[in-house]
Parts: sequence; C-alpha cells; structure tokens
Amino acid sequence: MKNKKVNIFDNRLFSKLMFYVKPYKNTYYFVMSAAILVSAFSVLTPYLLKIIVDDFIRLKDYDGMVLIIILMLITLIGEVMFQFFFVFFANLLGQNVIKDLRLVLYKKIIGFRMSYFDQSSVGRLVTRAVNDIETIASIFSQGLFMIVADLLKMGVIIIIMLLINWKLSLIVFSILPLIIYATRLFQKSMKTAFEEVRLQVANLNSFVQERLSGMQIVQLFHREETEFKKFTQINEKHKKAWLKTVWYNSIFFPVAEIASSITLGLLVWFGGLNVAAGGIISLGTIFLFIQMSQMLFRPLRQIADKFNTLQMGMVSAERIFKIIETNSAINDLGSKKPENIMGKISIKNLKFSYHQGEEVIRDLNLLIQPGEKIAIVGSTGAGKSTLINLLSRFYEYDSGEIYLDDIKIRDFSLKSLRGHIGIVLQDVFLFADSIFKNITLNNPDISVRQVKSIAKKIGVHEFIESLPGGYNYNVKERGVMLSSGQRQLIAFLRVYISNPSVMILDEATSSIDSHSEELIKTATARITKNKTSIIIAHRLSTIKNVDRIIVMDQGRIVEIGSHEELLEIKEGYYSRLYKIQFSELSLA
Repeated sequence: MKNKKVNIFDNRLFSKLMFYVKPYKNTYYFVMSAAILVSAFSVLTPYLLKIIVDDFIRLKDYDGMVLIIILMLITLIGEVMFQFFFVFFANLLGQNVIKDLRLVLYKKIIGFRMSYFDQSSVGRLVTRAVNDIETIASIFSQGLFMIVADLLKMGVIIIIMLLINWKLSLIVFSILPLIIYATRLFQKSMKTAFEEVRLQVANLNSFVQERLSGMQIVQLFHREETEFKKFTQINEKHKKAWLKTVWYNSIFFPVAEIASSITLGLLVWFGGLNVAAGGIISLGTIFLFIQMSQMLFRPLRQIADKFNTLQMGMVSAERIFKIIETNSAINDLGSKKPENIMGKISIKNLKFSYHQGEEVIRDLNLLIQPGEKIAIVGSTGAGKSTLINLLSRFYEYDSGEIYLDDIKIRDFSLKSLRGHIGIVLQDVFLFADSIFKNITLNNPDISVRQVKSIAKKIGVHEFIESLPGGYNYNVKERGVMLSSGQRQLIAFLRVYISNPSVMILDEATSSIDSHSEELIKTATARITKNKTSIIIAHRLSTIKNVDRIIVMDQGRIVEIGSHEELLEIKEGYYSRLYKIQFSELSLA
C-alpha cells in the first residue's frame, strides 16, 4: 500500500475560508491583538515572581514585595480581561463566518439542477449543511486563534529564557525537538483519522435518513433485521474511525508529559547544583525556568489538541467548498420576463438523455395551441414526466428547442418561466405546516380570504373546512395526515392560486379514492378552463374529453388524435392500451 502524502495544513483551502472573514476584519484584528496581549500578560507573571524571590524575599524587603504583588494582581486582571475578549470575539467571528457560509451553501444547493440531487444522497447534503458547517466554527473558536496565541506565547517565552540564562535555556531546548517531532507525527495521523471520521459520519447520516424515509418499505418486506445488520456494520466503522483518534491521543499525551517531567528534573538538578555551589544562577531564576518550561511545553501539547480541532474544521471546510464550487447550477441567463403569455408551446427536434448515450427523448416534435387541452399517455419510461421536467427546465435538454409563445424557454428568466407554468406532480410534497402555508408557501401577498375564495371556486373549501382547524390544520411531515387524494386537492389549490398560463397535471388522478376523484375532476375542469393544459395520466377514462391525446413510446410520439380517432386505429398503441384497461375494469 502506497503511503499517501498528507498535507498538515492546506494554505489554498485556508485562503478560501479567510475570504469570508474579510467583512469582519475589524473583529479579526481585535482578536489577534487580544491574543498578543494575553501572551504578554501571561509571561509577565512568572517574571514578577522571579523578582519577588530574588530581590524581595531573599533581602526580606516586604514593602517592595507588596508592591510587586499588587503589580502581579493587576497583571492577572489584565490577562483575564483580554482572555475574555479573545474568547468572546473569536467565537463571534466564527459564528458570523459560518452564518455567511451557510447562506452561500444553501443558495448554491437550491440552484442545482435536479440531476445533481438524483446523484447525491440527501443524508450527505444534510451532513454538509449542518454538521460540517458547525465544525468550521471551531476553527476560529478553538483552533486557529488559540494556536496563534500559543505560538506567540511560546515565542516570547523563548526570548526571555535566552536573555536570562542561555545554559538553562539549552536544557529546555534539548527536549523541545522530541516534543515538536512527536507533535508533527501526531498532527499528520490525526488529519487522516479525522477525514475518515467525517466520512463515516456522512455514511451514518445518509443511511439513517434514507431508512427513516423508507421505513414503511423496510417493515412491509420484513427487512428490519437486514437493515439493522447494515447499520451495525456502518456503526462499527464509525467506532473504529474514532478509536484511531483515541489511540493517537493515548500515545502522544503521555510522551509529552514524560518529556515535560524530564525537563523539570534536569532544571532542578542543574540549577540546584549551581545555586548550592554559589554560581550565577539564582533561586528566582530556577523558579522562572520551571514555570516557563511548563508554559512552553503546555501550549505544545495543547496545540496538538487544538490542531485536531483545526483539522476537523479544515476537513469540513474542504467538503463544503467542494459543493460550493460544484458547477451544477441551472443556467439562468434569460432576460425575457413577459407579464402575460398566450400559452402556445412548440417543441422542435427535442433530444434528451439522463446519461450520455441513453436517449430518453428522441427527435420529438409537438405543437400545442393556446388554450388547447391535451393528454399524454404511454407506458412507464415512455418519457412523459421527462418532457414535463424539460418544459420547466428542471433538466436541460441536449439538443432541439422548446418555445413558449415563440420565445425560447432558455431566453426566459427561470422565475418568469416557472411563474407561467403550474405543475401538479404525481407525488405531492407537503411541508410539516398548516394547509394555508402549504398553499401559499409563505407568500405574504396572499391572504386567507383569497385562499378561501379560490378554494370555493374550484370546490375544495368544504373539504378543508371539514378538517380539525380548517386552513390551520397541520398536515405533519410530507402531509402524512392527509390521504393521497386530499394532498392532490391541496396541490391543485396551490398551483391555481399562482394563476399560471400553462397547467400541467402529472398523473394527478392516480391512486385516489372515488370521492377525491370526483372533487379532482371538478377542480381540473375549472383550473384548466381557458388555459393551455397538459394532462399525464394512466387512467384513460379521465382524458376522453381532451382536445388531443399524444401517445408516447420510448421517447417518441407514436400516435396523435382524439379519443375516438385513436380507438379507430386497428392494432394501434392507444387502442391496445385502452382495451387492456377496459378488461381490467371489467374483471374488477
């Protein structure tokens, strides 16, 4: 197995992160200044202790000693005060940065094409948007600035040591390379370990989210034990990843403590012999070096720990920036924003494939006149829903063109295009909120009175009022408190209130009860009146009265005509499909 080179610190990644610090540069400079002052105050205390021992206690000058003690107290107060400022504003800076990063990330995600979500796990995206973002905050609160403060403190300590006694300094410095080498090895190992930890956390989140969403399937097919075994395996991998970090910590910190103890012993031995022999080393100097050696080694040990935090933050930042820099956004360069359109749709030589070389739509040509009501039928995989997704630009077609009122849909701004096209999807999604908010989607310009008026108009007001709380009824997550048909009715009202010029119903009457179907038929007739309408349905009985029926097979249009015209085509695709459904209904 090849040894992969591990960069302890990614400067390029760090510069990207610092870009988000620029709006808060005053806070940044204040934190750095506080770090410098904390370092200065912290090393001043042991030096004052040396003065007390050598100049006042030895000479029994108690009045002078009191003065120095007062000065030490002032120093301590200054250190505490600037330590407070340092910690508070470092955390404030971190929270401001991740707030901005979270906004950038979320804006990026909501602008991605549907193809991106087809290939990306929801659980992983949740991990990036929540867990990883929070981890980045620790770079500023517990990592970067803490390391800088410790390095400054160590630098000042080294200078003071050399100025006071170079021999004792050499004793301390002789052990220093061992600590530095151990720290470097520790940092490299921890970076690799934390990358593995973040990977396993993402795997856990992805697995749990998917299984919770599909719990009905898990239980329906008695897969509880199998899924539990899979979870156990993933959980075990997560545990092993964390144990690696524990193992590295268990080795490093005892080594650091032993090195610190050896240094302490050498200082006491050498300094004590010198004092006993009447040398130039004073008792206060020994006290100073004992304290400063601990102050020198302690940050080294802490730096390693803080570097762990920094590494976790940097690993998370790398994952976040990978998403931010992903070029999967929908091209929204169109400038056309017509307020009103007639609803004419022209499709010319359209081709589309989800995967290269696997065409789903093949040389499709279709003209839909303003106000025309058409239906699209075909077997599963024929390309019906794909065509709808292309009309709304959820996906980008490979070649050909789609026109809306003789304007290329790519020339529309996305907001304008989708404002003119209303879609009721097959699988209606409702948020865990009230019916009113699910209808308006928190649009402040839509009042309760307007909603009720339109609900009465399309015949769903009584159904909503029959629910506990009426329009304030909470449908819970994904609308589980409502039946499939009821969710469809809510979707109808949601679309109709936006007043689109083109209405698309994607299998809107499938899998619903008879009562809801009647309500939907009434609503459909009213919301599609005088509007260009496209209905995709498996129930051929629901589309007898449309102007034209488009029959698709394998991405192509194979038949076009009215219900009666298509039935007259012997051995035609539509007639065969109708006969199959009619016979199934007869048997039922």
